[in-house]
This record gives sequence, structure tokens and C-alpha cells, in this order.
Amino acid sequence: MSCGNGCRCLCEDDFTILKQCGWPHYFKEQNRRGLIHSLDCSTMDTMRTSLLLVLWAFILQLADTKVFFKRTTDLSLKDGIRRARGNEGVALKRFKRGWMWNHFFLLEEYTGTDYQYVGKLHSDQDKGDGSLKYILSGDGAGSLFLVDENSGDIHATKRLDREEKAFYMLRAQAVNKKTGIPVEPESEFIIKIHDINDNEPKFTKDIYTASVPEMSNVGTSVVQVTALDDDDPTYGNSARVVYSILQGQPYFSVEPHSGIIRTALPNMNRENREKYQVVIQAKDMAGQMGGLSGTTTVSITLTDVNDNPPRFPHGVYQFITPESTEVGFQVGRIKANDSDIGVNAEVAYSIISGDGAEMFEISTDKETQEGVITVKRPLDYERKKLYTLKVQAENTHLDPRFLSLGPFSDLATVKITVEDVDEPPVFERASYIMEVKEDANVGTIIGAVTAVDPDASRSIVKYSIDRRTDMDRVFDIHSGNGSLFILKPLDRETAAWHNITATAKEMNNPLQTSVHVYIRILDINDNAPEFAAFYETFVCENAKTGQRIQTVSAIDKDDPVGGHRFFFNLPENLKTNFTVRDNKDNTAGILTAQNGFNRLESSIYYVPVVITDGEYPMQSSTNTLTVRVCACDREGNMLSCNADTLILPAGLSTGALVAILLCIIILLIIVVFFAALRRQKKKEPLIISKEDVRDNIVSYNDEGGGEEDTQAFDIGTLRNPEAIEDNKLRRDIIPEAFFPSRRTAPNRDNTDVRDFINQRLQENDTDPTAPPYDSLATYAYEGNGSIAESLSSLESATTEGDQDYNYLSEWGPRFKKLADMYGGEDSDRDS
Repeated sequence: MSCGNGCRCLCEDDFTILKQCGWPHYFKEQNRRGLIHSLDCSTMDTMRTSLLLVLWAFILQLADTKVFFKRTTDLSLKDGIRRARGNEGVALKRFKRGWMWNHFFLLEEYTGTDYQYVGKLHSDQDKGDGSLKYILSGDGAGSLFLVDENSGDIHATKRLDREEKAFYMLRAQAVNKKTGIPVEPESEFIIKIHDINDNEPKFTKDIYTASVPEMSNVGTSVVQVTALDDDDPTYGNSARVVYSILQGQPYFSVEPHSGIIRTALPNMNRENREKYQVVIQAKDMAGQMGGLSGTTTVSITLTDVNDNPPRFPHGVYQFITPESTEVGFQVGRIKANDSDIGVNAEVAYSIISGDGAEMFEISTDKETQEGVITVKRPLDYERKKLYTLKVQAENTHLDPRFLSLGPFSDLATVKITVEDVDEPPVFERASYIMEVKEDANVGTIIGAVTAVDPDASRSIVKYSIDRRTDMDRVFDIHSGNGSLFILKPLDRETAAWHNITATAKEMNNPLQTSVHVYIRILDINDNAPEFAAFYETFVCENAKTGQRIQTVSAIDKDDPVGGHRFFFNLPENLKTNFTVRDNKDNTAGILTAQNGFNRLESSIYYVPVVITDGEYPMQSSTNTLTVRVCACDREGNMLSCNADTLILPAGLSTGALVAILLCIIILLIIVVFFAALRRQKKKEPLIISKEDVRDNIVSYNDEGGGEEDTQAFDIGTLRNPEAIEDNKLRRDIIPEAFFPSRRTAPNRDNTDVRDFINQRLQENDTDPTAPPYDSLATYAYEGNGSIAESLSSLESATTEGDQDYNYLSEWGPRFKKLADMYGGEDSDRDS
């Protein structure tokens, strides 16, 4: 098969002509075939591309390399061997290649009214008798690209945009109309879309934001802008972009090919002007006249450099602060102004001299860049009333390029006056620690606090306790001398420490001061020891004399200095079946005092244990240990402590019964689930009509009466275009919405049914509401007056010999080859 659109497709004879006769004879042969037409712009482009492809294929064939085109009709090696063996004595025959393909080229954005012609398909098996039809599949087949199944002409139905899709992969095949069997294997080809300059350059950003340091040298790079053109960069200058500056001169310039924006003036000062708006244009066609263009705005900001030193607005600063100002509190602020911003305006303050260097310090507020003067040591008006400081301010980030503009520091004098204030009393200590035994009597004095008036008047001080720190009123203080004494009995085991606050104030001054007093309660031995835990003890019936059955320990709430020491024994003059052995480590062992025990006689024994501590005064307590008599094995492991023997009932346990019940429930759920699935499968399908042409094959035993049979349909409906049903809905789905029919108004002047059928066919092809599957449309009336007469394949077989194709030679050079093919066959039949 070959195609007929310029030199787009070649057959094997083309290479023979090219090699044997050269280029002139090649073009002469192509002209004779009707493959080279008028040399308009589109044809010249096509010819140029075809010539390149022909030259490439010629070079590849001379170099004996891999064939450029794909052979699709050659028999496989096995088929060739099989045929050779089946026809003994017959020489092997070389089959002619039927498909030789190349690229199709199509210009984008076609504006014509007719469909755009792409190319022509033709098979060597096509004898011109109308027995073959051409099928097109692949990208856009049936929608973007249509093929005339009889002639093989390919047309594009819509305007194509190369930027949306640059090429289309399609497949072509020739099949027998009667049998539907392909006469040649399917072959693939490409339709490539030629580009035109229909896209202007577009910048990647609508607005660019950039910055450059102030005082930069001329030519310093600021930012690079980029514009993209969707046109084909490999075809002409449609995508070749050139940049130019429309606004922003003389401060900035742009490189035409790279789009890099650079500074154009020296010593641009941020303090004079900080922001600039630059407009850049990108134009395709290499900037030539007629090219398309786009613009963007670049916002450029001059960033700061440290080219300005800090300066104090005043040479002397004066502040007044009271002597009561606490250490770390602020006295005042000073600031050295810097025209720079950011880190370049950061200033460090320091005290370099003055009699107040030991009393005050200065630091920098990072947010306001101010020098904050604070008190370093407590002030006293009676000692010194005036201090003088020499303060320096200097930049912390220096730029070596601008050191000549310095020095980048400044000095100022600060004078601070101290005011006299009436101060509250001052305690001699920052805090007090006192101790008292827990058995001290109420009213016992445990210590005293002392405070004095720091002023020259030396007023009398009055003391008190902040009751918020002594809610239980355990302690009190003498208001005149500050002595603390006990109000309630103390208990170290309840509270080992008491933290209270004592206050002092002058008689005629509401100002007061406070101090923390920490009182430690010392321990005395006032608690008896007891068992450390509750013990559950048992003794075996077969126990021997002296066998240990339990080890006990003791605890004491007291906290002696040397630690606890406990002693264990039995009460005096007590006869019992057990004895106590003191282990000398604050534990004791409980031992049996007889051989064997009997649960029936006594199942529980109560053993009294006396525990005594070793402190003064000595404290002791009697604790009772409960011992049960149990049955044990030979190793002494307890078996049972009950007098009655427990007999377990025979049968299944409760756990086993629950497990069996759960298994039965799970089996019932599974059975119900499978029954529901089977019932669901038996539901009727949505489509129950036997007339559904998609899923049913309907057989007809008669061929029908043709055009004379009018019993199966109403011929009047076809002759009357206005008698049309409004809508025909699909029967296999539930209608959700009704779409308006896109029928065009019938032409009342058109009396030929053929025109009506063509109109209905075009409406069905373009109707978006058509069913999304193959549907059957019947057009029974073919009309009269057609030059080609009936297209029925049944009638064509009877009239094949009556066809006269001599009129094809009168249609011009485009149909000369077709006329030779069909006319020649007629001549052969006549002979």
C-alpha cells in the first residue's frame, strides 16, 4: 500500500528510479504518477521534507544498513519454507512489498472551510472493483481524521494545534468488504503537525521580585527572567526569543538573549531611592518585525550595606533614679541613629570610663537598637548622689569596602543623679534557719529575727508573721523584739519542716520588708515499732519441730540519728506451738515448736510477737501473726487449707460450652451470607429485551424485498422529514435527564430522500447524546439520479462487467493513474 500526498510515501520502484536514473528522472516519474502538484507554500514544505527523507533512505540502503521502512506483507520464514515444500519443482518467488510508509505532514491552525486533505491510502491488492475498503484507527481516527473507505483519502475534520499534540500515531488496513478479512496486515504511520507562529512568548512569572546591594558596580547581575514560547523551537524562528527593556533605564539593562538584568549606573544609594519598577519585553522571531511579544514587570529593591556610621543626636544625657532602684532595673535609654537598616544598623553600647562604671551597666535592645542603662549594684543616697559615665556606640557588622567613610562609632556622656527615698527596714540576714524538738512545750522561744531602718532617722521596727504562710497558727512572733515562739504542740511525723515569712515595718511608714524563716522539727522516740506488712502464714500438717514458716520485719515512724534497731520476742509466761528467733538484722523468724499439726483440731493459730526499738525512751508493741494449718506435699508445697474436700462435678466446663456456642453462631452467619449472595445473583438483569442489538444475535431467514418491500417500514416517514419522533431513549438504563435534541430544521425544498438521509447521518455523527456503543441505523431508500447508482454489494456483482471507467481520464491528471488502472483492466477483459 502507498499514499498519495506529494512525496510522502514511496514504493520500491522509487528507489530503483532514484538509483538508476537520478533525480531528474525520479521527479519526472513522480509527475507522471500525479504525485507532484502545484508548488504552493504548503507543497514546498512537504516536498522539502520528502526530499530529505528520500535522501536519508537512499543513504541507508547504499550503506546496507537496517531498512528505514517496515515491511508488513512479506510472509514469515516458516510460511515461505512451507509453501516451497508444498510446491516441489517451483522456484522460490520474492514477494513485492505492499506497505512502504513515511511521515504525513499537516499544517496547524487550518482556516479553510473544507476538510483539510492529509493523504491517500492505496493497497496493491486493490483492483479498483470496489471489493476493498480502507480502515483507519489510532489517535483521532474517526473524529479528527476520517478516511474514505473506498478511495483511501484521509482528511482532517478540525483545526489542529501543534502545541496540544505534535503528532498522531495511526494504523491503516485494507479489508475485503464481503468477508471482512484483511488483505494485508495492519501498518502504522505518523501524521506530524507543522508549526506556525501562533503563540507569543510568556514569562514564567507575571511579576518578578529581585534585589541587589546598593553601591554595586555597573554590570552586577540582578535577576534572570525567562519567557517560554510554545511554538516549535526546531522550526524557523517562531520560538526564538529576544529580550529588551521598556522601562527602568538608565538604572538597569537586560541581555537580549539570556534575559539577565544588570545594573547600569554606579553608586545607587538605598537611602536616596530603594525600589525600582523595570518592564521587560520578550519578542519571538528573533526580535524581527511581525514577531509576537509579551511583557513582565520586575520589582527590584536595593538592599542595604553598612555605609553609614552611628551618631548620637546629643553629646550629654542626664537621668535621675531613686536609691531604692533594685539591681537590674532600668535607669534610662540612649540611642545612636544609623541610616542603615537590618544588621547594618545594629549598634553595640559600652561604658568605657566614668566613676559609675562599677554601679551601672549598659546593654543593647535588639529590637530598638537603644542602649539600656541598668543598676549593677545597690544605690545609697547617703554614700553618693551623682555618677558620670562615658558611653560608646559602634556598629557590630563592618563592611571593609566602606571603612574609609568611618569611623563607625560615636561617644556620649551620661550623668545619673541618685534621689533619697524613705526605705523599708532591712533584715540582717537574707533568710533564717531554726530548730526545735517536737516535744517542746507551747510558748517555747525557738529564735529571733532582726531588722533595722536604713534611713538616718532610725525609726522603731515592728515585726509580724504573714499568716498565709502559717495557716494553722503554730508559731507567733513578738512585735517588739522579733522572737519566735510555739503556739501549738509539734509533731515531726506530721510535718518535719515549717516555712514561714516574717515581716518588719516602721511605726509611721506603711513600707515593709519580709524574710523567710525555715523551722526544722527535731525527732524524739515517741512511736512504737510494728509489723512492716500484713503477713499470710501457713504451716503444714506434717511440719517438724524447728521448721521456719515465716520471716517478719518491722517499721518505726521515728527517725533516729543512728538508724533503727529492733528486737523480737514472745510475751513472757506464754505457752505456744511456735517460737520467735531474732535474726539481729531487724528481722525475725517464726519457727514451729512441735511435730505435726491437725486441721480438724485447730485450723488457725494466733502468735503474739513483741517488737521493741533501741532508742530512749524505749518503745514496744505486740503484733499478732495469724497462722493457718494446711495440707502439703512431701516438698512442703501447700495443697489445701480447707477442712472439707472439694469434689469437682463431672462434665464439660463453662469455657468449653461457651466456645461450642460461638462456633455454632459463626457457622449460622456464614450460611446466611452465602444464601444472600446466591439470591442476589438470581436477580433479573437490567436489560431483558431480546431486541438489544448489543447482546443478542437475531437471525433472519429471508433477505427481504429490497426497495419494493414496504411492509416492514413506512416509506412515507422517510419521504416526510417532519414526521420524526422527538426523542428515543435507551431501554437498558433508567433515564436521569433529558437532553434537547440537536436536530436541524428540515429543508422543505429538499424532496430527495437521499439528502434527508445524509442530513440525518451528519446529525448522528455530531450528536453528543448518542448512545456510547455501536448502534444500528437503517436507511432503506437510496434515492434516484445518482451517478454511481446503487452502492449495494449485491447489485455490484451483477453489473461489474457493465462498468465503464473511461470517464476517469477526463477528470484531469490527478485521476490519471486511477484511470490507467481501471481502463487497463477493461482493455484486458475486452481482449
